[in-house]
Amino acid sequence: MFKRFTNGCVNVMSKYLPDAFIFAIVLTIITFIGGITLTGQSPFQMILHWAGPKGFFGLLAFTMQMVLVLVLGSAMAQAPVFKRLLQKIAKAAKTPVRGIMITAFVSVVACWINWGFGLVIGALLAKEIAREVKGVDYRLLIASAYSGFVVWHAGISGSIPLQVANEGALAAVAPEIFEKAFTIPTSQTIFSPMNLVISGIIIFGLPFVCKAMIPDKEHTIEVDPVKLIEPEPVVEEPSKFTPADKMERSRILWIIILVMGFVYIIYNFTKVGLNLSLDFVNFIFMYVGILLHGTLRRYIDAINEAAKSAGGIILQFPFYAGIMGMMTGANPETGVSLAGVISNAFVSISNQVTFPLFTFWSAGIVNFFVPSGGGQWAVQAPIMMPAGSAIGVDPAKTAMAIAWGDAWTNMIQPFWALPALSIAGLSAKDIMGYCVITLLFSGIVISAGFVIFALI
Repeated sequence: MFKRFTNGCVNVMSKYLPDAFIFAIVLTIITFIGGITLTGQSPFQMILHWAGPKGFFGLLAFTMQMVLVLVLGSAMAQAPVFKRLLQKIAKAAKTPVRGIMITAFVSVVACWINWGFGLVIGALLAKEIAREVKGVDYRLLIASAYSGFVVWHAGISGSIPLQVANEGALAAVAPEIFEKAFTIPTSQTIFSPMNLVISGIIIFGLPFVCKAMIPDKEHTIEVDPVKLIEPEPVVEEPSKFTPADKMERSRILWIIILVMGFVYIIYNFTKVGLNLSLDFVNFIFMYVGILLHGTLRRYIDAINEAAKSAGGIILQFPFYAGIMGMMTGANPETGVSLAGVISNAFVSISNQVTFPLFTFWSAGIVNFFVPSGGGQWAVQAPIMMPAGSAIGVDPAKTAMAIAWGDAWTNMIQPFWALPALSIAGLSAKDIMGYCVITLLFSGIVISAGFVIFALI
């Protein structure tokens, strides 16, 4: 029964899910029509919201932060020490079942640590396992790697919990409720008992869910060997190095920049502890990457390779910024926005117990249209944070409900799957059917977690 349902989801998605960029265009049109019908605005007003200063190019700064997370995480994953580790792990996966479970577990743990690193390391591990194990379904292998992404916003690179740990972040979205100095430390968000329990259940449960989805031999599709071919490594000849080549490989320059970076990392940890900002997370992964690659030249090459996977994100972010502009663009006469309509619909039926749950569900819906953690926060925080405060809900729970909703529906939103798909040589429609099952599993766990901890 379960496998029949899984196969049905796979067939539907493979037939009807378009390319990720086309998906963004379709969402743009849906948002455009929704804004006209539900907020009473004219088509021209919606176009102004879409292309205005808070629209198409309204997320450029955050886009750069997200690209850095992806590229720096990817460059780390390309370090020789990680490649050797992946090969050892892949050799331990002697059967399709073990290969799927190992991929899911490694990916979900890595995504909890850093989403960019996890996306890439999961896809690379999946490719290594595909080389070692015969008879494994390549689509499910890559889907298992991507499924780990469902925990990213609850992990230590989650943009919302890191953002609310910074002074002024809450005051910016709800100045009438929060003072500028008010912050929510990561001990109340990422490292709270509620978040750790939900994360733990998903981390240890996901491999078994992926195992249950393994198709029979009739429906198994193995990888095209062409997709597993890697370029031959470049053999360096030191005798032919120019002075510039020697400078790029200089141990002295490498050591100096590493010492400077790690002195600051240690200083920052002693000063703020685990209250990690998004910029500081990027700083850490940059310098760990430089360390592991051994020379500045090799790190430059890794960055150049990693940057190739960011193209889809760079192309689509402006369109999702435009969608966000239309979602938040209010009718000048009534003050009603499309995001407000969705969020207030859930607020109106909420009480102190159900508010985190409904915030999570509404965030999941909004995430279809704004698949960016920062964008999600900008859209929902001005509505949900004051509403939660008025009801008496802990601001930390409200913030994490928004964060979990943002991560949850990424399972059927192809936007963030692009890096993994680029590495794997697949399209979104190949894996999204399996990701529907991950969506259902994680949705049940997260929903139950919010209700139970609201009652405690």
